[in-house]
Amino acid sequence: MKFVPRLLAQPITAAAARFPALILTGPRRSGKTTLFRRLFPRAGYHLLEDPDVVGRVRSDPRSFLEAIRPPAILDEIQNAPELLGYIRTRIDAGGPHGWYLTGSQEPALMRGVTESMAGRAAVFHLLPLSTAESPRVDLLRGGFPEVLAHPPTAETWFRSYIQTYLERDIRSISSIRDLTTFRRFLTVAASRIGQVLNKTDLAAPLGVSVPTLTEWLNILEVTHQILLVPPFYENFGKRLLKSPKLYFADTGLAAHLLGIENARQLAKSPFLGPLFESFVAAEIAKAQLNAGRRKELYYFRDRQGLEVDFVVPVRGGTLLLAEAKATRTVRPEHAEPLLRLRRAVPRKAVDAVVVHLPAAGGPAFTAVRPGVRALPVQQLPELI
Repeated sequence: MKFVPRLLAQPITAAAARFPALILTGPRRSGKTTLFRRLFPRAGYHLLEDPDVVGRVRSDPRSFLEAIRPPAILDEIQNAPELLGYIRTRIDAGGPHGWYLTGSQEPALMRGVTESMAGRAAVFHLLPLSTAESPRVDLLRGGFPEVLAHPPTAETWFRSYIQTYLERDIRSISSIRDLTTFRRFLTVAASRIGQVLNKTDLAAPLGVSVPTLTEWLNILEVTHQILLVPPFYENFGKRLLKSPKLYFADTGLAAHLLGIENARQLAKSPFLGPLFESFVAAEIAKAQLNAGRRKELYYFRDRQGLEVDFVVPVRGGTLLLAEAKATRTVRPEHAEPLLRLRRAVPRKAVDAVVVHLPAAGGPAFTAVRPGVRALPVQQLPELI
């Protein structure tokens, strides 16, 4: 599989002309380094993961940085956050621009940015490939570039990814010692995809406390493995739930954790619907982030039973209401929750859609009920 052009390339290129530094975060193996090296081929490359390199940085960060002349890519900058202050000093002194920094652990990186690089760096987030970037992206395989390049080895890749993730990221940002239980936690979390988060329910089968579970969920979120989608914040005179819903940023990884290895197993799995809902959540987030905007999606559920999968503010002030249905045959009753919520939204432009499994042909948008359309998931990014 050749390099797939990333939609985020345009916002990054535009920002490079205005900011002396760019920071790109996202999960491991999502393509951050590849994107920067493609966009800035003349930039020197420095990987800040080798113990010897990190040791040199920590013992003498000034000398390490003085040996680098921009443009330069500093990969996995969270391993050497002390460099940020020195980069800021060089920028403020009128030094050359072209500092391109990547990181896989956003909070640690963002603390350094807030303290050292405010106003000097443009920050972007890259998730795995979206359907708008590659037709190979699908529910079973997800969007990691290496999985799509070699589908027959997907199971081996995901198994290795989890092991590497546990060994590197978890040990570097947490004091977790029982990695076996944490590995079980990943599987239990995958089994709760699409559900309103109940920490007590999630902690019980693992035999861990709620504070421990909260820490573990934070780790998954800060390393971009999961998406926690909050409830829509506006009150339409209804009593609303307050807990977020849990999704995985990549359904290929989630399917692996659930033991789903092929399309036949997926079609028969009770997790087909939740996985598709998670796939739609990720596509919405990717569309927003790939346009250089912040991730902003919600769900709606009140205590009277009205539920809509996604509420998304889109351009022009419109509110997009979306239901995710793991089917290629959309029925009128699928539109009912959308119509009910639409009637309750005052003084806003509203678009309502039922998002369904990929369609091989036919019209992209089909009316289901007056005011509600059906569209295949690959067309969803056009609305975001």
